[in-house]
Amino acid sequence: MTISTRGAGQAPAVLVLEDGRSFRGRAYGAVGETFGEAVFNTGMTGYQETLTDPSYHRQVVVMTAPHVGNTGVNDEDDESAKIWVAGYVVRDPARIPSNWRSQRSLDDELSKQGVVGISGIDTRALTRHLRERGAMRVGIFSGEALADEATLLERVKQAPQMKGADLSAEVATKETYVVPAVGEKRFTVAAIDLGIKGMTPALMAERGIEVHVMPATATAEDLYAVGPDGVFLSNGPGDPATVDLTVIKEVLAKKTPLFGICFGNQILGRALGFGTYKLKYGHRGINQPVQDRTTGKVEVTAHNHGFAVDAPLDKVSDTPYGRAEVSHVCLNDNVVEGLQLLDQPAFSVQYHPEAAAGPHDAAYLFDRFVQLMEGQRA
Repeated sequence: MTISTRGAGQAPAVLVLEDGRSFRGRAYGAVGETFGEAVFNTGMTGYQETLTDPSYHRQVVVMTAPHVGNTGVNDEDDESAKIWVAGYVVRDPARIPSNWRSQRSLDDELSKQGVVGISGIDTRALTRHLRERGAMRVGIFSGEALADEATLLERVKQAPQMKGADLSAEVATKETYVVPAVGEKRFTVAAIDLGIKGMTPALMAERGIEVHVMPATATAEDLYAVGPDGVFLSNGPGDPATVDLTVIKEVLAKKTPLFGICFGNQILGRALGFGTYKLKYGHRGINQPVQDRTTGKVEVTAHNHGFAVDAPLDKVSDTPYGRAEVSHVCLNDNVVEGLQLLDQPAFSVQYHPEAAAGPHDAAYLFDRFVQLMEGQRA
């Protein structure tokens, strides 16, 4: 990746998809070149949380909302220590941010962190193209990186694909850290960081949980050394088929209360014996309808996933760890959005109950985790 942060707003830029379609616009953020998987996000708010979500590692995010950057950037809303997206695509970037919490513009923040983007293109047309053709590799080029499109296309085709990508260790913490419980400590949770967002341990801490956030490479011995009442599997990027399931299988064998989110849902599914597959264009945004089949309630939820669990919707399945069923389903396309074991305390969801920018319909899932740990302790 070649990057310059000077004169981005004036530089011509081009976005090239691996199927040959291209879009010309102006540089947004840093000038240079970048490669990744082109995906679209339907959220109309929360762009700062999206940019700093480690699950977006190696993805070029296309915003379907036409105006982006209106509220600027602040130091409080980041979900991690840096921007993780490989590139950023917007139609009409804000000229001047306007919000009482704003500390700088989004354009300046992208430039500062070396994130190459493009603006002034028809993001509606690009999104419709991705819905029809599916998520695919893409490159954004500006400044000295510009060349004839045939040459740029060949460079895009040489970029790595998301299928088969093992990325968790690239975004996870290298050392264990502790998020203390707020108020009286009630439980201890060992959280495996596969790309965890900052809001996740914060919401557990609010419920009296001391959270030990551990590297993706943590062993079962590492987890149980802290005496956990429960184990948490976080969200994260990449293909779940690349993950070593040894640790999660040991946790399931011990019947320790277990809760997984997003990537954690996928690897729980694989540990139970289900397959996973790549979605055509994935679910990304904060307006996805999901039904909790245990209550019948429909929730508006936040998503960011390109893979899904292949589990039967119409029956209870036998697994090495007891019976399992699909607990949540997406009402748009019947994609599995949650799993639960019926004979021991373990469950997971594919979406994000910790969505800081909202919606918050699914925040009760953290309370459900607390109830599992209470039941196990009793």
